[in-house]
Amino acid sequence: MSENLKNLLIFTGDGKGKSTAAFGMAVRAVGHQQRVLVIQFLKQDESVGEITGLKKLGIQVIQTGRGFVPAPDHQDYAEHRLAAQNGLVLASEALNSENYDLVILDELCSAVAKSLLDEDVVLKTLAESAPLNIVLTGRGATEGMIDLADTVSEINSCKHAMAQGIPARKGVEF
Repeated sequence: MSENLKNLLIFTGDGKGKSTAAFGMAVRAVGHQQRVLVIQFLKQDESVGEITGLKKLGIQVIQTGRGFVPAPDHQDYAEHRLAAQNGLVLASEALNSENYDLVILDELCSAVAKSLLDEDVVLKTLAESAPLNIVLTGRGATEGMIDLADTVSEINSCKHAMAQGIPARKGVEF
C-alpha cells in the first residue's frame, strides 16, 4: 500500500450485500494491481459464483468455515469454533505478511456474534496488523469492532425476495 496506512472497513447489518460490497472492493483493488486475499469464516462452498469469479481475477480465496453454524449446544458447534479459530490464525499471518494490499475477512463479524471467536482476540489481531486495507463483513459487528474501524456501513433489509417465498437464485444469492 503506497499510503502506508491501516484502513479498516466494516460492512454489517441484516441486509443483503455485505460480502458483495467487499468483493466489489476486491475487484477495484485488482484493477489497481493490488494484491488481494479473501478469507471466509463461515462459508464452505467453492462452487458459488462470486468465488469462481474472484478466482478468475486471480484473487486467492480461502474458505475456513463449515457452513451454517448450529446452536452452541449442538455436537458440531465445536468443529465450527475450531474452524473459525484456524481462520483467525491464517488471517493474522496474512495481515502481517506484507504480501497483501487488501485482506477481506468475510463473515468475521458473524463469527464473533455467534461466539465462534473471542472478540478481544479478534480486536487485538486487527489492531496489531501491518498497514493495509482490511474489510470485515457479517451481521452483528460489535461496538469494539465499530470503534476500531475507520469506515462502517450498515446494510439493512427493507424487502427481500426470499421472505416472499422466492428461492435463492444463481447469480443473485449465490
